[in-house]
Amino acid sequence: MTSIQYINTPDHLAKLCVQIKKESWLALDTEFLREKTYYPKFCLLQIATPEWVACVDPIALPKLDILFEALYNPAIVKVFHSCRQDLEIFHQWTGKLPGPIFDTQVAAPLLGFQDNPGYAMLVSSLLGVNLNKAHTRADWSKRPLSEAQIEYAADDVIYLCQIYQIMVQKLTELGRIDWLKHDFAELTNPALYKMEPENAWFKIKGKNKLTGKQLSIIQALAQWREKTAQSEDRPKSWLLRDELLFDLAKLQPETVEELANVRGINERAVSRYGKELCQLITSAKNRTPAPLNEKDRPAKKTQQQEAILDILTALVRIRAEENSLNPAILASRKDLEELLFNDDDECPLLHGWRFTMAGRELVGLLKGRLLLGIESERLAIIEK
Repeated sequence: MTSIQYINTPDHLAKLCVQIKKESWLALDTEFLREKTYYPKFCLLQIATPEWVACVDPIALPKLDILFEALYNPAIVKVFHSCRQDLEIFHQWTGKLPGPIFDTQVAAPLLGFQDNPGYAMLVSSLLGVNLNKAHTRADWSKRPLSEAQIEYAADDVIYLCQIYQIMVQKLTELGRIDWLKHDFAELTNPALYKMEPENAWFKIKGKNKLTGKQLSIIQALAQWREKTAQSEDRPKSWLLRDELLFDLAKLQPETVEELANVRGINERAVSRYGKELCQLITSAKNRTPAPLNEKDRPAKKTQQQEAILDILTALVRIRAEENSLNPAILASRKDLEELLFNDDDECPLLHGWRFTMAGRELVGLLKGRLLLGIESERLAIIEK
């Protein structure tokens, strides 16, 4: 087994950076905690190649500037599995994002796996290895880390190296390796890792059921909660849970006494934020709410629209069969509805490999440039 370098001094870090600069790709993973904070607490960075593996201790090291400088080299591919949370940490520390990226979770569906497969499932399927989950819930902020913890953390990137090599070979053989470039590039969009408080209400499920004063109130409360959680570095749910936001939007308390009688709000929140929350609610009641997007509104589909969706589904099935994919991975019914009713840039069928495989033709059908017909007893796409 490759020995694990534990990097917890500036000298060791400098030597590691020399190693990093020699590589064309690196497998990366992080360990972090965020149960008691808004921002993730960076506890460990694992890095591996087929020849070496290292665990960098950001808690022990006074500075990580030279490490990020080495990792952000655009000549080095950064390999992750489900990279969003890892990249959030990178963005938090540097204000920038590394590239280029390869994400094994994003790539897996092109090899016949389900959408968003778990890491353990990929390791088991591709390598025949069942991962040890003994330290899944470990407190990675406590020092010293045990030898077992370090080995557990290192295993993730050791196996990630192997998965990456297998995936690249298979995707290259299938001629699909370039299909993922756009998907990976989107993962380095800084907008994904910034939560502007005024947009926090977009992420609240069920908001489309509210109108008028209730919608205005929940927008104001969501903005306040996000901003306060960021400034105090506390989980949003510790301030106000989503269910409580809805209750406040419906009950609309205007005094601290009325607020205290709302079921589910704790005494600390009333004492510390009560007056401010009541002022927010009163002010929001007199404002016009920001409009819901059309796609946020439930729509009852006509028989014609259902028939069009059936035709789009048929095209998806054709292309999925040709490429040995599950049709649901290529495009779900929900994806097709979004394409039909909204036709906006957020639809996954308008991006990356899904656009290459089916999205372009689906748009052609909807625009009337293509037709779905029957040729030699088989469904076929016919140019108009």
